[in-house]
Amino acid sequence: MKMIIGLLGGLALFLYGMNMMSENLQKAAGERMKHVLAIMTSNPLMGVLAGVLTSAVLQSSGAITVMVIGFVGAGLMTLPQAISVIMGANVGTTITAQLLAFQLSDYIWGIVFLGFVIYFFAEKEQGRYIGQAILGFGLLFIGIDAMENAMSPLASGPIFAHLIEKVSDVPVLGLVMGTLMTLVVQSSSATIAVLQNLASQTGVDGVTSIIGLAGAIPIMLGDNIGTTITALLASIGQSTNAKRTAVAHSVLNVSGSLLFLWAAPWFAEFIKWISPKGPESEVISRQIANAHTVFNVLSTILWLPFIWLMVRIVTWMVPGGTKDMEDSVLDSDGSHQRI
Repeated sequence: MKMIIGLLGGLALFLYGMNMMSENLQKAAGERMKHVLAIMTSNPLMGVLAGVLTSAVLQSSGAITVMVIGFVGAGLMTLPQAISVIMGANVGTTITAQLLAFQLSDYIWGIVFLGFVIYFFAEKEQGRYIGQAILGFGLLFIGIDAMENAMSPLASGPIFAHLIEKVSDVPVLGLVMGTLMTLVVQSSSATIAVLQNLASQTGVDGVTSIIGLAGAIPIMLGDNIGTTITALLASIGQSTNAKRTAVAHSVLNVSGSLLFLWAAPWFAEFIKWISPKGPESEVISRQIANAHTVFNVLSTILWLPFIWLMVRIVTWMVPGGTKDMEDSVLDSDGSHQRI
């Protein structure tokens, strides 16, 4: 019970810090980000870059996806433009996992204090937003530490060890677990953070991870599937093309996850090759962050030339009127094209 309370308390603090950081970054830069999205979606590649930039700055792919669905629903953005931005947002949000892989425990309270000072003494509203964003960044790392301390005794538990062994041996179970975790928490960043902390716990030999990279990758892929529920919920009551945008997000992440699940053993070896070397329990957090980034980058590269196919798939999945179909496809030069 003590471990569960510690884990839930750390998760709550992490989510609170993440939301505080994201909301205040949106307040500080949200209008500028909307302007960037408006001027950078003239072609698919620019749309991806716009998605990467805005998601990296706002630290929330969910916020970008919801924003894009709103744009599509209002007729300010076409379906192909929206799909390209969502691809970029998937890549940009992986920066969170990369930041969490840094060992910042010795500096957390300094970051919290810095954020408080900026917020408390700032005279302009913009400064207070920035101060609260820094404060939220510090709080999410305090939540990470709390979760790590709560989970550390789990490694010695036989029931938990047996469960992890099953997940490692049957990748589909890991995929389902990651999906359900993110469906409940409604934040892939949070579930990736939990996964990074879990994988950092050592086994009986005190060196290797209790789950290993091969066991962590399916859960990470499931996290990417679970996060698409946010877009699906945001599309309720929206136009046909807005619903197609949300479905496209799901198709993108589900298809990529199934492909990488099939190639998980080779993918794990590639990630180990490009990641820092050292004892597994010390480097696996970075390995998971790298796997998250590489997965989303490669998924985007694979789908980018086939946005037209994605449009046809979601148009078939979410049928609509003639006008919606006419507005769904763009030529490579940005002009409208009838399906």
